Amino acid sequence: MRYVLDTNAISALMKGDPRVVKRLRTLNKGDAAIPQPAIAEIAYGIERLPRSKRRSVLEDRFELVRTELARSLWTDAVSERFGLIKATLEHQGHRIEDFDAAIAAHALAEGAILVTANLDDMMRVPDLKVEDWARDED
Repeated sequence: MRYVLDTNAISALMKGDPRVVKRLRTLNKGDAAIPQPAIAEIAYGIERLPRSKRRSVLEDRFELVRTELARSLWTDAVSERFGLIKATLEHQGHRIEDFDAAIAAHALAEGAILVTANLDDMMRVPDLKVEDWARDED
């Protein structure tokens, strides 16, 4: 199975969340990918920080994550899924942030499961399969 990591899953990895790290270690290399919009969100978050030790640590951790994980590239199929997600949810009276829709579109276009802590929004996306690796098992 293939997985696409939402921004909050990447952030959890960068923080060393043991539940997320453990789950990722069960996969083969290449089974988990980072979508381009999540890279943009993390890069933006880091750029907003003042120069500091904390920022340097986050930059190093982000570089490590980017080095180790595959990319989910923005393709025409992703763009088409993005349009469908936005239009469908809008017609249902639900709004979704563009980056959330774009990340969901990456997962749908690849037939992947989206790893996210944002279950409330992402579970409204038709046909999207989601898992929250940071949630404690019941």
